[in-house]
Amino acid sequence: MAGGNNFEEPLIELRRRIEELEGYGEGSGHDSELARLRQALEKKTSEVFGKLTHWQNTLVARHFDRPYTLDYVEHLMDDWVEVHGDRGFADDPAIVGGFATFRGRSVAVVGHQKGRGTKERIRRNFGQPRPEGYRKALRIFQLAEKFGLPVLTLVDTPGAYPGIGAEERGQAEAIARNLIEMADLEVPIIVTVTGEGGSGGALALGVGNRVFMLQYSIYSVISPEGCAAILWKDQERKAEAARALKLTAEELDRLGILDGIVSEPLGGAHTDPATTCERVGEALERALDEVCALSPEDLIADRYRKFRALGAIEGR
Repeated sequence: MAGGNNFEEPLIELRRRIEELEGYGEGSGHDSELARLRQALEKKTSEVFGKLTHWQNTLVARHFDRPYTLDYVEHLMDDWVEVHGDRGFADDPAIVGGFATFRGRSVAVVGHQKGRGTKERIRRNFGQPRPEGYRKALRIFQLAEKFGLPVLTLVDTPGAYPGIGAEERGQAEAIARNLIEMADLEVPIIVTVTGEGGSGGALALGVGNRVFMLQYSIYSVISPEGCAAILWKDQERKAEAARALKLTAEELDRLGILDGIVSEPLGGAHTDPATTCERVGEALERALDEVCALSPEDLIADRYRKFRALGAIEGR
């Protein structure tokens, strides 16, 4: 797992032994041992994931085997047509988007893409978008509005890329523009945080009528490492920062940020991506059934009320 953690090591060893015995096939005399190991794995997984620390939760959210946007497209969408480029500077592979059919509905889909393997992860900048990525996303949002299509966004980024070139090309303006435009779109927007929801880089795809998070995803104004570096000048205090940020789905749901949490398979999304995609699909379908019944005016008002209420404090 990314991050050098070791809390999953006992689970990894059990899975390795199970896979080894499964290779012998049924009737090979290992059936009873397989059953025992599977039971032990389920018990141990429940124990480990039942008491994750905030930092461990962060590492699960960053796991490189979690499904990314194109995995959800493959499992849930038909007739996928990807859109490239911002019509101004370049195409940013850190954000993918296009149009597809989702369970009988035509939809627009936009999401972060971290990539698999070293070469692809470098090409996609580890899921850290540049301004042209957000402008490509905006282009798709506007096309969706033009043709009356619901928008599905899938959020999974450590944050917008902070490089000099990105800043020179207007990184902050591109993010701010998306916030403004998404708030005023006359079509439904459903947001799902599938891994990391990092700061403005995530929020630029995060203004929706419904906002969901996967069970072990995270959503915060800054990464735990960045928070620790700023507050204490010491990145080693990242676990302490993760606790302070209240970045887990459970905490954010309690604070009224979310409209729901999508449960992950036992052991996390990376252990069963297909089931994870299916559960996300079910949540999206239910949400679309609700919001597609609203008029354009009601969609905007609904979005406004939702985000205006965030951070409200009750007086004594």
